[in-house]
Amino acid sequence: MTSKGQILKSASVIAIVTAISRICGYIRDQRVALLLGTSPAADSFILVFSIPSMVRRMVAEGALSASFIPIFSGQLRNRPRAEAWAFAQKVFWDIALVLAMIAVLGAVFSRRVIYLFTMFGGNPAHWTLAVFLNRIVFPCVFLLGLAAVAAAILNSFHVFALPASTSIFFNIAIITLSVGAVYRPVLQWAPERFRTPAVALGAGVLLGAAMQFGMQVPSLVRRGMKFAPKISFRDPDVRKFGSLMGPSLFSMGVYPINLLVDKLFATSWRMPAGSVTSLYVAERVVQLVLGSYAIAMATALLPAMSHQFAAGNYAEMKRTFAFSLRVVSFIAIPAAVGLILLRRPIIQVLFQHGEFVAGSTTLTARALLYYSLGLPAFAAIKLITPMYYSTQDTMTPARIGAWTLGLNIALNTTFLLIFFRYLSNGSPALASTLAAYFNFAMLFVLFRRRYGRLGGRAIMWSGGKMAVCAAAMAAVSFGALKISGFATAPHFLSQAWMLAAVILASTGVYFSVAWLLRCEELSELLLLLRRAEPAAASTAVE
Repeated sequence: MTSKGQILKSASVIAIVTAISRICGYIRDQRVALLLGTSPAADSFILVFSIPSMVRRMVAEGALSASFIPIFSGQLRNRPRAEAWAFAQKVFWDIALVLAMIAVLGAVFSRRVIYLFTMFGGNPAHWTLAVFLNRIVFPCVFLLGLAAVAAAILNSFHVFALPASTSIFFNIAIITLSVGAVYRPVLQWAPERFRTPAVALGAGVLLGAAMQFGMQVPSLVRRGMKFAPKISFRDPDVRKFGSLMGPSLFSMGVYPINLLVDKLFATSWRMPAGSVTSLYVAERVVQLVLGSYAIAMATALLPAMSHQFAAGNYAEMKRTFAFSLRVVSFIAIPAAVGLILLRRPIIQVLFQHGEFVAGSTTLTARALLYYSLGLPAFAAIKLITPMYYSTQDTMTPARIGAWTLGLNIALNTTFLLIFFRYLSNGSPALASTLAAYFNFAMLFVLFRRRYGRLGGRAIMWSGGKMAVCAAAMAAVSFGALKISGFATAPHFLSQAWMLAAVILASTGVYFSVAWLLRCEELSELLLLLRRAEPAAASTAVE
């Protein structure tokens, strides 16, 4: 297969598995919303859950892979296999030791950890449950880090399906603990004042993290990984890995760190109750789109572009990026428009059940509006950072990430103090969105200065066509929503069918206009429906 076809095929495998994971993630979030609504207990659980989630996104979705894969892949190609595996063992055990210490300290000093993330939250008693939950959940940092190492090793062998599928079982563990017949017996060991479903959900997070790592161990062993302890911080290759890992950890963490900053500002006494949960639920809806394809494409891109850079084929690497950006934008732009127009019906159908009431929907829809505006930027950042990492440059994204984080904090502060009357709980989401566009623009401009043009003219031409398609889709979506009578529908099922019909009609219009305008991205997406050559397919799936 061509490199373009191989990337699309690998991305499609990851996207299918990730889409299943996102569906399970939705069920998980829907269970949390149903049991806890936007109550203080919900805010406590979401805040605590955000910490391991941030670690997973920083490490599992890019930073570790970006530092490890180029080195390990080069060793597999140029050195004896035993030396490559020795390097992998050292990285595994070095990271295990560091994460074990962090996990212990985070659990022991739980109160200080929670205080750090609720310094604007007024009464500390409001977060007592969060302190208890953090002691249960924080050890996940250790397990999720090891799972990320295992995934990076398997991705180096072009095994994508298994690592991507582990998050499905992570979500299933939490869903299982959300069932009354399961979580009520679990709560018997908790102190009486903490006997809330939030505690059982925390136990589910810990169980799910253990499953994410454990599922990958047999596949690692089959490929030659040995788990005999081998710690070495002075090994030259390990030190090179560490020098790449530090900056990439920060640069890939800009998005999740910004989300955590958003939640920190959402704990302000000025914010309405439930603001932390509303931001989390809104961001999770955005992730249903962002995670299903943008992250999948980014995962498939890094090994391909690393090989292209190692071969000195810079022109092909830049074409690979431009092609990937166009394909992902073809999905992200209409998704953003759809989420903006249909934000309230989507939240109402997906989450307005049990303790998640109409007021919760209003809070969440406001946050979703501003997060949706940033969806194209969030997706584009996922694609451009692997291009830097394929050149083994992790410092530049880290520096830009520092500026982006500072901008996000400045915007959050400004919105909270000056524009809160107009933005309310949506202000943190808008701050993250604006910071994301700044982040992508800086990464794009700097890479273009160093390596030449990135096909910007073709990207802009394609973007113009996508805008026309999205405008037609928006008109149909707006009109169909008015005609459907969704607001007056009496039952959940009728609302769900109406929303599905509006989405299908709008999507059909988007693709129809794209076909009339002969958008190249439409034909490229159709490649995902074709069968891969047997040899190529075997490298993509385990």
